[in-house]
Amino acid sequence: MSADEKQRRVWDRHAAGYDRQMSVLERRFLRDSRQWVGEQAHGDTLEVAIGTGRNLPHYPRDVRLTGVELSPNMLAIARRRAADLGREVDLRLGTAHRLDFPDGTFDTVVCTLSLCAIPDERRAVAEMARVLRPGGLLLLVDHVVGATRPVRALQRLIELVSVPTAGEHFRRRPLHQVEAVGLRVERQERFARGVIERLAARRPA
Repeated sequence: MSADEKQRRVWDRHAAGYDRQMSVLERRFLRDSRQWVGEQAHGDTLEVAIGTGRNLPHYPRDVRLTGVELSPNMLAIARRRAADLGREVDLRLGTAHRLDFPDGTFDTVVCTLSLCAIPDERRAVAEMARVLRPGGLLLLVDHVVGATRPVRALQRLIELVSVPTAGEHFRRRPLHQVEAVGLRVERQERFARGVIERLAARRPA
């Protein structure tokens, strides 16, 4: 079984309870991160691993939005959310490892709270950079390796269970992958003891 197929099964199982679980975590840790993403998105926008569509209410109405999601069950919830919002979104099944779009298709690419669970985060970030137009903006929010030794030690313990059972990593740092593919970081901040990081990076024109 491929890594993608394993993750598809994990998220299909968690789809029904995902929104309820995330509502609690977002209130405690994410601050205004979904609004932060939505306010900066513009033009043709791709959300990678759109999940149940929790970012949808925060995008401006003039954004032309496409969403890619590995889990059919998560995508079904996103479709219902888009319909409830009266929002036209091109929602597709797909994997972050192989985005089915030509180079330079989008003005903005978004990925929130997903690189922690995508099997090959390096490949995923490279794909996001590939489909950005020159001058385009990548917006990421995720939980990352903590800023202090006690937090990192706790994350290491959590990963002993979370990685083999759900493929979820707590000690990644997407910032390094973004810099490695040549994007220019314009905004970056960490909070919640350094565990939450959000960044905006631009593809050179």
